[in-house]
Amino acid sequence: MLYVSTRGKTDIVSSAHAITRGLAGDGGLFVPQSIPVMRMTDIKAMSGKPYTERAVDVLLQYLTDFSEDELRQCVNAAYAPEKFGADPAPLVQVNENTGVLELWHGPTSAFKDMALQLLPHLLTRSIRKTGETNKVVILVATSGDTGKAALEGFADVEGTQIIVFYPKDGVSDMQKRQMITQAGKNVKVFGIEGNFDDAQRGVKEIFGNTALATALGTKGYSFSSANSINWGRLVPQIVYYFSAYVDAVKAGRIEAGDGINFVVPTGNFGNILAGYYAKLMGLPIERLLCASNSNNVLTDFINTGTYDKRREFYKTISPSMDILVSSNLERLLYNVTDCDSARVAEYMKQLNTEGAYKVDSDDLKRIQSEFFGAWVDELETKEAIGRIYSDYHYLMDTHTAVAWRALEKYRFLTSDETYTVVLSTASPYKFADSVLDALDDGQPAGSDAFAELHELNEKTGVEIPPRMLALQELPVLHKEIVAADKMELAVMTNLL
Repeated sequence: MLYVSTRGKTDIVSSAHAITRGLAGDGGLFVPQSIPVMRMTDIKAMSGKPYTERAVDVLLQYLTDFSEDELRQCVNAAYAPEKFGADPAPLVQVNENTGVLELWHGPTSAFKDMALQLLPHLLTRSIRKTGETNKVVILVATSGDTGKAALEGFADVEGTQIIVFYPKDGVSDMQKRQMITQAGKNVKVFGIEGNFDDAQRGVKEIFGNTALATALGTKGYSFSSANSINWGRLVPQIVYYFSAYVDAVKAGRIEAGDGINFVVPTGNFGNILAGYYAKLMGLPIERLLCASNSNNVLTDFINTGTYDKRREFYKTISPSMDILVSSNLERLLYNVTDCDSARVAEYMKQLNTEGAYKVDSDDLKRIQSEFFGAWVDELETKEAIGRIYSDYHYLMDTHTAVAWRALEKYRFLTSDETYTVVLSTASPYKFADSVLDALDDGQPAGSDAFAELHELNEKTGVEIPPRMLALQELPVLHKEIVAADKMELAVMTNLL
């Protein structure tokens, strides 16, 4: 399998090169030259396999310059029981036609672990395959969960350095605590004055600075990414859609070959895009429901065909979705335009120069045939948390609640009762203050994040992730705050 850029001006590369580089040289994202197809017999065969073997089955379709043994070693190390427990991605039945896919049983209690525990293994092998001799510097912009998951995955990984930028006032207390206490001789964390879009823009500008890349190259460094712009970060996420489907079949919720819906809380569009790739591969997905919070740029895009980032930015109780520029949408545009890289490049140029673009009517029809968009405000989010816990004794975090409420809106509008899986992207304990507010009908929680963990545990009996409790005893190691326009200087100072 070879990879091309969504903007069409970069050489065709192997998967190892795509993973090592992260971002294409023309500013585009790497995408597979063709989409592999899996037969229903192959999908059904996954039923009797553990998650690790399901992962090997899917990854083999895309990472063809890796041997089966290499991939098996990578996934066994990434999804080891001591990190994820017996099942990395359990499907929990909540009501008759709705399951919740819990993707937060990894070391940082967020779905980003599903990819970022695997990416370091893929990257280090890719470095050897491509003959890269420089130390690879992983640059990360995070809206909360990616940063800690990347730090956890890459800490002390030989041949790498990782630098994370997070919006200092745009993550939860627990997300921040996870990042600023991260140990490792190769890690650095910076808060920035700004939001996630400022952090993401700054990282992309650093990637696009050829003079900086040349200067750092002479010092033995080269850049890569752990954000979902990196194909090696996105491809592991395809796996859990297949895994959820076969688990639904095993549980008797659907028959093999039946259609299924997935609803995904998403900001940067990577998580839901993985589901789209799974559908293109042959997984019988009927609709992909894109759930947004008050930063509803994706909902508007799906409903109108206009992507307009020129809008008010809201800080919400689902901060990992507080995003106005969804980078992975570029990959979807490449597919729905039949790989028209020139058109994709023009859309991206308009977004950068004018702040908006509008897709062609045919492109919009194709998007709307695959996706449904809905957004959920703060009150609805909290109401859903309280009501679902009361009705089903199932506790969910704020992002999962956005997805659940979006599903309810979809079912009301369409009367579609297809069996649906809600992707749960974080432990409720990562946002204990907001979850407690929801359970207490809006009564403010305490000011101490760790006291809130215990209060939520006492109220619900749901186990607190042990690693989260341990954070209370860890020293703060990263205190620096930089202006958004000083990120490049921060990188240079840290490396040179």
